[in-house]
Amino acid sequence: MTAMLASVATMAEAQLALQAKVGILDLKQPANGALGALDRTTVRQIVQLVAGRIPVSATAGDLVMQPEIISTAVQAIAETGVDYIKIGFFPGGDWSGCIAKLAELSGQGLRLIAVLFADATPDFDIVAVIAQAGFSGVMLDTMDKLRGSLLSVLDRKKLAAFVGSAKSQGLLVGLAGSLRQQDIAELLPLQPDYLGFRGALCRQHERTARLDPAALARIRQAIAEHLPKREQHAQENVHHL
Repeated sequence: MTAMLASVATMAEAQLALQAKVGILDLKQPANGALGALDRTTVRQIVQLVAGRIPVSATAGDLVMQPEIISTAVQAIAETGVDYIKIGFFPGGDWSGCIAKLAELSGQGLRLIAVLFADATPDFDIVAVIAQAGFSGVMLDTMDKLRGSLLSVLDRKKLAAFVGSAKSQGLLVGLAGSLRQQDIAELLPLQPDYLGFRGALCRQHERTARLDPAALARIRQAIAEHLPKREQHAQENVHHL
């Protein structure tokens, strides 16, 4: 079943997303980059607000790929009580050293999500390495939000290969990257575990603007309308628990 991930930056936005019955709440600060980290005080407050009703993820930030820097940031976020921690695999740096260091943290029970960037042309063979390191999931996003949506960067065939590879490794898999309402019908048949949105949920589709309740409702409804009937019923049952 494909869930809707909504990225939020404030308590007020988190409340709006909860009211819209999103599937996953993702905490980040869009003004600070593709995966800008939200301050930990706000993260803790939102985790307390959600109180386990839905999963909560938070980003580690736009960081250089150096093992100690990444590890320190991840451990700090873990202390806030989020369910998942997202780590951006940005070009350059020491990927293998970072993965080895993060494998130690996943071995301690932290649920990590590796974020690959489609516009950086990643080698998808890294998905198997990430799985072997004990990551919980992998996500495909974009760094340059001005290049258009994920589907403008990678065609559907390559996206299907990515989703298939991740699922075959037992990973949760997400697709994001300036996704628009019109992308939903094309991406849902690939059966990712979640589709991630920020800009499409904001006023004037500007990702650093505030969330728009009407846009939240439109995206949520569009996903529900394009899901197979059995998945629509499953989502309705989840939200009535």
